[in-house]
Amino acid sequence: MSYFLVISLVLLADRLSKFLVMSRMTEGESIPVLAPVLYITYVRNMGAAFGLFQGRVILLSAVAVLCLLFVFTQWKKIMGKSPFVRWGVTISLVGAVGNLIDRLRFGAVIDFIDVIFFPPIFNIADVAIVFGVGLLIWEVVVHDRVSG
Repeated sequence: MSYFLVISLVLLADRLSKFLVMSRMTEGESIPVLAPVLYITYVRNMGAAFGLFQGRVILLSAVAVLCLLFVFTQWKKIMGKSPFVRWGVTISLVGAVGNLIDRLRFGAVIDFIDVIFFPPIFNIADVAIVFGVGLLIWEVVVHDRVSG
């Protein structure tokens, strides 16, 4: 699958899901999906992961833009690396873009996936970031040991 297709699908899923939550729910509303474990709960996160840096939208947006610029300037080098690195950076990148769009448009990130045994409420962009970082960790911890 091409990078452009994956980027498009993840970004579409992120934007569409956030649009649906915002247009059909009120902030703070919670809908059971698989009660008592999984809910759709509409919140606006004005911070970063786990609620860190609350209210620092400009700082968080600036950091995201700088990271994106760095990745874009290094894109040729990244594409020369292993598939774990290429996909890890690509998927993390699209997640960062999804959350950056929220910060710039709404002043907060729209979160809605509420798993009771995992305290922070998150979104599809967050899942992409975590999955991408997981691939990068896999490259460093597992793949490098096997091939190195």
